Amino acid sequence: MQKYLYILFLIGFTAVYSQNNLSGTITDTNNQPLYGVEIYAPQLHKGTITNGQGTYTLKNIPNGKITINITFLGYKTLSKTFIFSSDNQTFDAQLEEAVFTIDEVIVSTPFNKLQSENVMKVERLSAKSLQKVGATTLSEGITNIAGVSQVSTGTSIGKPVIRGLSGNRVLVYTQGVRLENQQFGSEHGLGVNDAGVESIEVIKGPSSLLYGSDALGGVLYINPEKFASENDTQIGISQRYFSNTIGSNTSVGIKTSTEKLQFLARGTYAFHSDYKIPTNQRVSNTRFKEKDLKLGVGLSETNFSSELRYNYNNSLLGLTEGIGEQTRETDMESPYQEIDNHIISLHNHIFFKNSKMDIDLGYIINDRKEFEEHEDHEEEETEEEHEEHAEGEAAMSLKLKTFSYNTKYHLPKFGKIEALIGVQGMHQTNENFGEEILIPDATTNDIGAFATANYEWKSHVFQAGIRFDNRSISTERHEVEHEDEIHIFEPIDKSFNSFTASFGYKTTLFNKINTRFNISSGFRAPNLAELTSNGVHHGVNRFEVGNSELSNEKSLQLDLSLEYGSDHFELFANGFYNNLNDYIYLFPTGEIEDDAPVFEYQQENAKLYGGEFGLHLHPHPLDWLHLRSSFEMVIGEQDNGNYLPLIPANTFKNTLSADFSFDGFQQGYISLSAHTFLKQDKVSIFETPTNGYTLVNFGLGGDVMLGKHKVNTSLSITNLFDEEYINHLSRLKSDGILNPGRNIVLGFSFEI
Repeated sequence: MQKYLYILFLIGFTAVYSQNNLSGTITDTNNQPLYGVEIYAPQLHKGTITNGQGTYTLKNIPNGKITINITFLGYKTLSKTFIFSSDNQTFDAQLEEAVFTIDEVIVSTPFNKLQSENVMKVERLSAKSLQKVGATTLSEGITNIAGVSQVSTGTSIGKPVIRGLSGNRVLVYTQGVRLENQQFGSEHGLGVNDAGVESIEVIKGPSSLLYGSDALGGVLYINPEKFASENDTQIGISQRYFSNTIGSNTSVGIKTSTEKLQFLARGTYAFHSDYKIPTNQRVSNTRFKEKDLKLGVGLSETNFSSELRYNYNNSLLGLTEGIGEQTRETDMESPYQEIDNHIISLHNHIFFKNSKMDIDLGYIINDRKEFEEHEDHEEEETEEEHEEHAEGEAAMSLKLKTFSYNTKYHLPKFGKIEALIGVQGMHQTNENFGEEILIPDATTNDIGAFATANYEWKSHVFQAGIRFDNRSISTERHEVEHEDEIHIFEPIDKSFNSFTASFGYKTTLFNKINTRFNISSGFRAPNLAELTSNGVHHGVNRFEVGNSELSNEKSLQLDLSLEYGSDHFELFANGFYNNLNDYIYLFPTGEIEDDAPVFEYQQENAKLYGGEFGLHLHPHPLDWLHLRSSFEMVIGEQDNGNYLPLIPANTFKNTLSADFSFDGFQQGYISLSAHTFLKQDKVSIFETPTNGYTLVNFGLGGDVMLGKHKVNTSLSITNLFDEEYINHLSRLKSDGILNPGRNIVLGFSFEI
């Protein structure tokens, strides 16, 4: 692995220096120059900004076809493709005001187009938006995206849910590579810190064409923060305080760039005590701590650009056993998890005259340990010996190593046709080091080949693709003794194959309604837990029995998206129907083993359907006022008549906000929102109904000028009226434990 990284990065440093420059002037429609407009080349991971005269120069651009994005707050984003061949070019542009939102470039789709140009509807949430909602974790923050929820255990552990599907059915990408962190486990959270995140994109529905297995339900694509503009250095500090958990999140970052090289580093430390519920009690051992380090180096040369990033994350997560001793301590007590996650990603872009090749490599080490209280009935053991035994040995220890690769060749454009072909895969090993074994030692290999094309004709856009995948899984035999019984993990050697395809169409009806129609197939190979489990999963208190005869889950989804927009009104409706063949689920047998109920993995055909509907009102002449309303629903049913588990309740979300500025306070905002979760009574046979509730949230913030420094400030209050409620997707629901009460979040950030 190290050899491959060295060779590819060496190629970049030995390339010939480029002299291509792009320069020009950016003005508004009144020909007034705009200061601070960002000119950014995403393929090169570099950019610059306009000066007080509205002029800019982006230097050291490699030969080939390069896309440049021009963005400025309050104006429509402009995206243009240039072909450079050892020459300088000039481009002047007038930006139009954007009444609602900036049209963002979407990275997670095949051709990286503006959202308005994409065949596929993708939701996007910026880092600034995350801070405004006062979320404690990244997983909590993304629930503000329509159609996205989370399965949570307290405030520390959250798993994304996209239109009713979660776990191994939702693929997470961070730093441009797939994140592998034992996501099969109910108590295994997202594991990504929100510091150093630029934005989050969500593809809702089967995305196996681009991403292979595990993208059956959708993709969560986390974009890292950008490098500094050319010849600029930035030092940033941010701090947030959380009243509910008496928590703190501190982050310090530095970024510097020259014409050829970019560098960034960010360190973050967070700690939280047990969260408090509206009855003024704390839920014992829901505390957590997190250390996070992100590093990045970028390089641009004549026909080559490269970006190397590294992320180290250490998390200590308490595992609650209910409401017990009331304390504000942050030190861990058993049981708890310690997780070390190392993510290395290397992205290379090789530019030819009319085409390019992307080579993305990733290497992830996920080291997960679980510590429990060990009961020893020998009276001679002292308390000190007991504590040493509990703290020194991990009951469960899993080490997952994943090497992934993704090579895409963008063919020369032929008229209005864009096309790419690619090869993608991974090599993964799982090893056990603890006394408890949930899944056996195993090796997994993926390989997939795909092709997709995009065709534009007048106002019509067509996109289609096809893919073939193979996944092979081999495991070792294990014997585990527990309470005088032997649990045997029999070895397996399985191979799973699948063809997937997609077709999409975008047009404008009646010159006003943007219409997108997509039909896509997806698949998911069974994971190790589903194939091999044979023991107690303490996180959810059940004895799980795997099924080595499971076959692929297969999905076929229809999506229809309608969007109408005028200068002061937006309306959208997204509907979907997802047909799932051989859906894998846990079924209670009624037996008890090791003092836990036994659940077996089975398969049954199922379906999910629903959608998201909403509006955004921006009344004239009250340009500063915004009203946003949406309704989200999803229903999941098996063909045998039973409902699917962990389906989020139907939800109304309403937000009234205002923008304002005055001397010394810029880009200010104030918001009041009410999120109403309806009663969820369409539940699986081992779930219980959940009552409805409404949460009211408040937000206030903006930029304050302190001398020469601009300080971004924010105040968020979630669950303003301290409502007593239990979310249907809470893992603590079965114990009757409430979700968090009121939480006041104070934050500020500034650059030196």
